[in-house]
Amino acid sequence: MSQEVRVRFAPSPTGPFHIGGARSALFNYLEAKHTGGKFIVRIEDTDRKRSTAESEENIKEALKWLGITWDEGIDVGGNDGPYRQTERLEIYRKYTEKLLAEGKAYYCFCTPEELEAEKEAQMQKGETPVYSGKCRNLPKETVEQYLKEGRPYVIRIATPKDETIEIDDLVRGHVTFDSNKVGDFVIVKSDGIPVYNYCVVIDDALMHITHVIRAEEHLSNTPRQIVLYHALGFDVPKFAHVSLILGADKKKMSKRHGATSVQQYRDLGYLPDALVNFLALLGWTPEGDQEIFTRDELIQQFSLDRVAKNPAVFDIEKLNWINFHYMKQLDADQLFALCLPHLQKAGYAPEELDETKKQWLKDMVWAMREHVQYGAQITDAVKLFFTDDYAPENEETAAVLKEETAPAVLTMFCQELQALDDVTADTVQPLFKKIQKGLKVKGKFVYMPIRVALTGVMHGPDLNVIVALMGRDKVVSRLQASGLLQA
Repeated sequence: MSQEVRVRFAPSPTGPFHIGGARSALFNYLEAKHTGGKFIVRIEDTDRKRSTAESEENIKEALKWLGITWDEGIDVGGNDGPYRQTERLEIYRKYTEKLLAEGKAYYCFCTPEELEAEKEAQMQKGETPVYSGKCRNLPKETVEQYLKEGRPYVIRIATPKDETIEIDDLVRGHVTFDSNKVGDFVIVKSDGIPVYNYCVVIDDALMHITHVIRAEEHLSNTPRQIVLYHALGFDVPKFAHVSLILGADKKKMSKRHGATSVQQYRDLGYLPDALVNFLALLGWTPEGDQEIFTRDELIQQFSLDRVAKNPAVFDIEKLNWINFHYMKQLDADQLFALCLPHLQKAGYAPEELDETKKQWLKDMVWAMREHVQYGAQITDAVKLFFTDDYAPENEETAAVLKEETAPAVLTMFCQELQALDDVTADTVQPLFKKIQKGLKVKGKFVYMPIRVALTGVMHGPDLNVIVALMGRDKVVSRLQASGLLQA
């Protein structure tokens, strides 16, 4: 019987939840669901200076918003807790004592100044800086004396010499490392706190993690972790190092490329299903040409053997295209709920809405649905209803109002509109045909000048809908402001 797949996502709560972390969490989640395994979430918070409860909450909220749920871990519990590293310090201490007793780890009393001088000397020779192992074979009596004196120390692992460390990475293939370039690295710092590479090995082993799926930047940590797996007598899991996410300029994604955290995309009005769909395609290639996937389809089709070695490029236009697909599936109430916070932030909607105002705003948002790829775009789309800055956007648009028939069209439309008992999309629509027939002009010579005079652009929602939403007074005012109405 095959072993149950157990994967984990183990973020450090040191800042906003990065989009790359979300992709790593998603790949682990999909692998667990695809194989019928377990997905664990734990918190790596041994960096006490930078770790915050606020960041941990941000990570949890982002995962829940994305619909990435976990089977074991923080908040959920499980048989292998605690699931925060700072709550597992006693566990690490016991393993450290065991390593020291077995001679697989040792106290290092070298001062920062000595270590820096050693590093400088190695670099001047063109060598990779590696600790010399100066304290590795200190006599037991010397160690005891130094400890008794209260000398500061770190604890280092005794890395085997002249060995080749090998892994068969599920994404990158066969990778080798020279143990001599790994050196005797620190596993417990001078303040008594164990380092990341040490904690993660113990945690993964005790939580029975079978597959470690993480970002490519962690590949350099892998040889140290394998040294620790062997020293501690643990089975080594399978590794899969997923390529980095690059910006459009093919450089590592950073703030200069725009939004980088999940919260930012949520705040901009992207939909969680769209972001999950998009993130899945950053480094994973489905078998066919399909690009829109339900969550169940992703779970069914995902496999690590189709995760690419090459870096993934974060294409914001593709995200917008995918998000637009999902937005088109929203009904009027759902779309309005997504857009309302952005309307309020722009000052286009009050905090407290009466039913009349709410219905008008909802109708306006629904009219603009084909022109909004994510929630925050609604403010640009509806700006024409709230500002008097609606001059023609360019020369081509301005030329529409210079057509010979434009003054007559605008004048007749204004007169017919004022004659209506009630201005609605249904009552406005027949006016355009009436003008065509009365002035003997083609449709575009009716629609275009009216649209440009009212909105300053040549394209948009149905003109009768725009007119009804603007209302008689505002439409007449804008037609008069065009200066083209005939006496």
